Amino acid sequence: MKLAAALFYGLIFCFVGIGIRDILFLHEANGCSMTYMYEYPEYKKVPLPKRLSRRYPSYGLYLYGEGVYAEENRNLRPVGIPVLFLPGNAGSYKQVRSLGSVALRKSENIDFKFHFNFFSIDFNEELVAFYGGSLQKQTKFVHECIKVILKLYKDQELPVSRVAIVGHSMGGLVARALLTLQDFNPDLISLIITQATPHIAPVLTVDRYLLDFYDTVNSYWLLNANTVKNVTVLSVGGGFRDYQVRSGLTILPSLNIHNTTISVVSSAVPRVWISTDHLAIVWCKELVLSTVRALFDLVEPDSNQITQNQEKMKFILSHHFVKHTAVDHEEEADSMSPFFGLKSVWTEIGSSSWSYSGSNEPRGKYFSFPVSSHRRNFSHFHCQSSVLDGSPWLYGCTKSDISVCLEGMDLSLESELLPTFKIVTLSLNHYLNLSHIIVYIPRTNGNKEFTLHCEFFSEESRTATTQVPNVFSFGISASKVDFTSSGLMHTLQLQDFNQIYQAFTVYVESKCHSLTEELPSVYRWHIPWSNEDSFTAVSVPSSVEISAKLHVARPVNDSSVSVLHLYTSRDCQYQITIRTSFFQVLGQVIRFHGVCLPVYIVSNILLGYGRQLSNVLSTGHSVEFDVALDSAAKPYKVDPIVNVLKLLLRFTWFNTVWALLFLPELDAVILTNQGNWYPLVSLFLFLFGTGIAYWSCILFHFFLKLLSSLWGALRRPSVVSEHGRLITPGGLGLIIFLNIISWMTCGAFALLVIYLLYVFKVVGLLTLIRTLKNVLNLAPKRKAENEKAVDSRNVPENCGVKECPLPNARLPALGRDKFVSVSAIDEAVDNLRMHFTVLNLVTWAVLLSAPSLTYWFKNLRYEKRLDPDPCRHVATVLIIALGILIKSSTASMKTSKLLKHVARIQLPVSVAVVAFGLVHLYRVSYFIAFSLVLHALSCFV
Repeated sequence: MKLAAALFYGLIFCFVGIGIRDILFLHEANGCSMTYMYEYPEYKKVPLPKRLSRRYPSYGLYLYGEGVYAEENRNLRPVGIPVLFLPGNAGSYKQVRSLGSVALRKSENIDFKFHFNFFSIDFNEELVAFYGGSLQKQTKFVHECIKVILKLYKDQELPVSRVAIVGHSMGGLVARALLTLQDFNPDLISLIITQATPHIAPVLTVDRYLLDFYDTVNSYWLLNANTVKNVTVLSVGGGFRDYQVRSGLTILPSLNIHNTTISVVSSAVPRVWISTDHLAIVWCKELVLSTVRALFDLVEPDSNQITQNQEKMKFILSHHFVKHTAVDHEEEADSMSPFFGLKSVWTEIGSSSWSYSGSNEPRGKYFSFPVSSHRRNFSHFHCQSSVLDGSPWLYGCTKSDISVCLEGMDLSLESELLPTFKIVTLSLNHYLNLSHIIVYIPRTNGNKEFTLHCEFFSEESRTATTQVPNVFSFGISASKVDFTSSGLMHTLQLQDFNQIYQAFTVYVESKCHSLTEELPSVYRWHIPWSNEDSFTAVSVPSSVEISAKLHVARPVNDSSVSVLHLYTSRDCQYQITIRTSFFQVLGQVIRFHGVCLPVYIVSNILLGYGRQLSNVLSTGHSVEFDVALDSAAKPYKVDPIVNVLKLLLRFTWFNTVWALLFLPELDAVILTNQGNWYPLVSLFLFLFGTGIAYWSCILFHFFLKLLSSLWGALRRPSVVSEHGRLITPGGLGLIIFLNIISWMTCGAFALLVIYLLYVFKVVGLLTLIRTLKNVLNLAPKRKAENEKAVDSRNVPENCGVKECPLPNARLPALGRDKFVSVSAIDEAVDNLRMHFTVLNLVTWAVLLSAPSLTYWFKNLRYEKRLDPDPCRHVATVLIIALGILIKSSTASMKTSKLLKHVARIQLPVSVAVVAFGLVHLYRVSYFIAFSLVLHALSCFV
């Protein structure tokens, strides 16, 4: 039975490992190019007022510069456009160098008509992603820095009154938090760009201050839309390479009245089209170039400052980050008149399909496609062009004579830039007033060959729909679609591909019979409910494997479907095969719910803990933790109760009762409202938690045995086992001392100290048990040797071993008068099993408090006391409970009247951990403390 359990939980543990491997390693290769500095970067520290330096001794403000530009700004009299960079969790102010250097090079290219001054804040690389106590302090410091920056520009003819902010990771959240300050003026910010910022919720909620900060920021932006309507926010997520902050968290909460926010994943950003990891998003050359281009395009030529026109700002940001029209925005034209002349060559194309290639065009050429003759048979017009010069190239003719078009409209803004060419797809029903569609090829003088392909087509003939395989098909069954018709564009709609737990491997095989060379093609996953498209550039004919999974689930009120677009050669046929990827499904479960695993692990440990206590009550002895876990950790004990509560909360009367009991909102309800909870996920997470709890306890026990062996080698083991009082003067003094340490320094530090003492307690028990077993095994052997020694000497016949012992023949003993017995070893083993489970529980409390401990230790030279301290109160309770339990034994609990209730209450506590800890991870420590306090009380009552 024990072997079967080990194999089963080992398999579960392997599934978790496969999911983690999928997140960390099975993603696209890093496609980012490094940004380089052409001159040595310098960071000029900006002097702050003394009151700020005293209030924020660990923070600083810097101005980035290189070479001559740095020399010109040594006196801190900048004349450019201020941009403030905010680093994120453990981030450095020097991360601004990529943006600053690329912007400086672009300013040189326009002869410094205007330029940007990049400032950066030093937050001392604080771990604010896991400790929310300093986020408010950072926000207030940024506000003060904005005032200092604007004062540097006060002597200009046109004083600067606004600052653009670029925030990486948690720095982006701090930027949005500025507007929550009572004395902050929103007009001080012109634009906020965030990079891999978790806007929706923190990655790990190990701190209630972190959640409070998030609630404050997001609630303010949702409830004060009129106040924030003049602040445009762009959020860029890193995609699947960013395993630290999943891109679903970077989606900005939409504003119902004034939607001035744009959210996009880097894989969908034009001219980027790649996923970036959490750090690379700062220096990724492709993304940095897009950011700098957008900043330069936002500058008004008359004021040399970032525009205050919100519509224009949003259009430019969308142009660079959502849909690039392949046309420079300053080249936009309202009519065709300036572009048409007698010197141009006009050609009318009567066929429904047309191609053109060339390399040197001495004159511009116009190709006109009559629309009226194709409306009856076709619904759309599609073009692909490899001419990427950024000038207008597509028009709709509204008035023409025999050979040329006289009036019309520019349709170039309907086009879109793809990785290898630009495309446009027009619905003929939307342009009923057009007589012709005009394609313009500008004059070229070069050796690079360009191609242009256009066609009329019927959308129905180029669109196929298929049902995706079931997530539990494990890749055995597949959905197959064949595109046998020739054409430049094909569309595959995937029904029911709208949940985050779904993951598929898509095989696209192309066969091109008439091609003599490979042609570029683009396969595009389009997710209509979020900007998370992904692109795959290939050459046909080929066979390509594409991964399909989502960052954001489809909203409840949305009926759109995900689509695979194929932009390719008309001479090719395609076969598309879709299979469920079970390994990627595991990766999605871990990606979205891996942070919930500590909740389920602790829930499982509590169930095993309760079974051990019950066994002590019924038999007087404890069982091994892995045996107790295998016996007690059943999903039906926890999941059904949580699901029933979730169901009942739909009724008004139950909500009223829930509120009267002052119970917090059920975390499963919160996750469901966010679209991140789905059927059976709790079952999988519970099994994952069981597997991790099972094998982690085995590995932990093995580790403690190694420590015990080292301890036994360094210190002579003793077989003396003392069972003293639970509370001694020394133990009471230790409890008081550690609580003083907790309140004067850091609660997590005091908790770590008592935890290490408990580790030594368990290591000592292991050493004691090994010594007792050795002594018990040696006792018969020594007795036989003693008898042999007596027989070999001349002793009286009536003198036996007991009456005539040898001086050096000692029988090992536990105490002064007690010899080693099996019962003594059993008692020590029982103590070890209970203490090991207690230690296992406290280990998770220590791990959950580690972020605040790390933050305190890192800032120790500035502040001796962590304030606010999220662990102080729970540490106080745990120190008292552990101070008692460290002296306890199983024997002291056998007669306890409270033991029965303590054993039974572990099941409700394990349910409560799952019910209230999935979103609020810090509550897990509260439930651990509650269980241990009851255990400590049972030693007295």
